[in-house]
Order: sequence, then structure tokens, then C-alpha cells
Amino acid sequence: MAASLLLNRVSRTNTSTLRLGFNSFFAQIHGGRISERSLATLAEGASHFDEMVSVSQRKYYLLGGKGGVGKTSCAASLAVKFASHGHPTIVVSTDPAHSLSDSFSQDLSGGVLKPVQGVDSPLLALEITPEKMKEEIKKQTGDKSVKNMMDSMGLGMFAGELGDLNLEDMLNAASPGIDEIAAISKVLQFVESPEYNRFTRIVFDTAPTGHTLRLLSLPDFYDSSIGKITKLKKKITAAASAFTSVFGKKEIQQQQPPNELDQLKERMEKVRNVFRDVDTTEFVIVTIPTVMAINESSRLHASLRKENVPVHRLIVNQLLPQSESDCKFCSVRRKEQTRVLGLIQNDTELSGLKLIQSPLLDAEIRGVPALKFMGDLIWK
Repeated sequence: MAASLLLNRVSRTNTSTLRLGFNSFFAQIHGGRISERSLATLAEGASHFDEMVSVSQRKYYLLGGKGGVGKTSCAASLAVKFASHGHPTIVVSTDPAHSLSDSFSQDLSGGVLKPVQGVDSPLLALEITPEKMKEEIKKQTGDKSVKNMMDSMGLGMFAGELGDLNLEDMLNAASPGIDEIAAISKVLQFVESPEYNRFTRIVFDTAPTGHTLRLLSLPDFYDSSIGKITKLKKKITAAASAFTSVFGKKEIQQQQPPNELDQLKERMEKVRNVFRDVDTTEFVIVTIPTVMAINESSRLHASLRKENVPVHRLIVNQLLPQSESDCKFCSVRRKEQTRVLGLIQNDTELSGLKLIQSPLLDAEIRGVPALKFMGDLIWK
């Protein structure tokens, strides 16, 4: 099979040669199992990539959906496409089960930005790890106990029962939501740190639906929690002032240190605004042509709409291409996929999105040249 043989040689072939190889690939298999015309028909749902690459202020692209639908390949191919069009780009995996290294066929692990080889313009990749975030927190806080940290935030009155609980013990615990917290921390760095200003596109390969929705709702959760803690602190402070006044003790006026809770609240607002800004951010839903996947995508879009996260595009991945010689299995599957595409058109959540149809290929997409090939099929 020409496609399999070609894509399996991707890692051993340079980019210019492979580009010629894909052209000859189409010429060789024209009239066979997969034709150039059928691929063009499959991918006719335009993604309007010209708009994506030309709009200067839209910097953040988040790709998400059900597990196993091809989010990583779609995100990686989009990042390569942006970089190939002159945009310095970062591609970030927020999925605890990272696949970026596999997709690029390069070692991108370690929780730090690493350059992707084989792309003309700067393209850096990052697989976010909670372990790296814990290291950074330890560097910033030293060997503080939790009580000392709460004292520094003006919350010493809540720390009486904590004793000398060590920060390292708390960080090493497998806390629920730690992956989302690590992702939020990195988003904050992208927003606040001047070193990231030169990157005009940041593509997020997000975790499956549940993780992603927690990630997007986390700033609101923190904002609400911090607000409640701040109100409680003010009430306790007021009660303490009244108590000292009753007993005739003069309250010593001290200059209050900067409230770190208020600072954290402001930073969470920045992240929330990034996720909801229609000018700078877009969430792209990735799905496959099955009823279960479409139903989950519909619920995902409803949740994103509730969170005011802008969504404009829906990728339907792994569509069977047309074939002149068809087996019964392929014929049945293709009819089912056509029926599912009809469901999208009748779905109140999904029908208004730009539909991008991506073909099922008979080999894995691994390495930059193969991702360029896939990007040319999807991002038109």
C-alpha cells in the first residue's frame, strides 16, 4: 500500500524529498483505493486557514474533544502549519497522557519548552507535567511550612491546626486536579512573561473532555473560593478589632502587606479572560463520525458556550474516503458515517460550526513531514 510505505519512511526522509514523494503518491494511487479526487472531496469542508493565519490578534487555539479522536495529530499539524506560514509557534500538551513526543517522533518530554526539528520557523513544544510545576514552587518558597506560607498571605488565623505540615509533603501528594493547576500556571506564564511575546500562535493539545472542562472552569472556581476566603478574613479582622476596642486596648495600626490572595485573584481573572476572549482565543472541537462521539461533542459545545469560550470549527476526523472498488464492510461504514454527518447538520449545538472533514489514512501520522501532509489536508 503506497500510503503505508510512504508514511513509514517519513522519519528517514528529508522534507523536500518527502514533498515530492507525496505528489508522486497521489499520482501512483489515482484510480486505486484512494484517489486524489476522493481525498479532495472528503476534505472539502474548508477550515478557512487563510483567516486563521492572517488574523494577527488571535493567538491561542485549543483543540479538544473525546479521547481517541485524533486531537494530538490535529493540534500538531496546526502548529506545524502556523510555523510553516511564518508564525513563531508553541504547541502545548495539557493531557496527563502526553502524545506530542510520539506525534512529532521526537523527545519533547521533561516539562520544558523544546524546539521541534524540521520546521523552518520557530516551533517549540511543551508537555506540561505537575512534577515540573512542583519544582518551580519549591524554588520560589524554599523550605517554608504550610503555616508560614499562610502567615505570609495574611491567613495565619486559619493555620493553627496545621502545625508544621511540610510544603513538600503536600506537593508530593497526588492532589485531584493537579494537572489542571499545572496547565493554568503555564497559561499564566504565557500571558504575563515578556519572553513569550515573540510567539504569535500558541496551540493547546488538551486532555479529553472532562479534564478540559475542569481546566476551563478552574479560574471561576478559584475566583469564587478566594472571594469567600477574603470575606471571611475581613469578618474575622473586624471582630478582632471590635473585641480589642471593648476591652480598651488600642489597636496598633500597621501597614498591611500586599494581599497575595488578591494578587492570585487578579491572575485568575487574566486566565479566565484569555479563555473567553473572542479576539485572541478559539476552541476547535475534534470528533469522529460515530453517534457517541457526536453526542459528546454536542454536550462539549454546550458546556463551552456556557463558559463563554469561543468555538467556530468542528473537525470530523477519520472519515472513510470514497473508493471505486468497495468491500461490503467499507460500504456499510461509509453509509453510517454519512448518516452521522447528517446528524451534525441537525444538531442545534454543532450545526452552526464550520465543518472540517478529515480522511482516515492507512498509516500513522508521525514526524514533521507527515504532519505537514496532514495539515495540508485539514487546514485549507
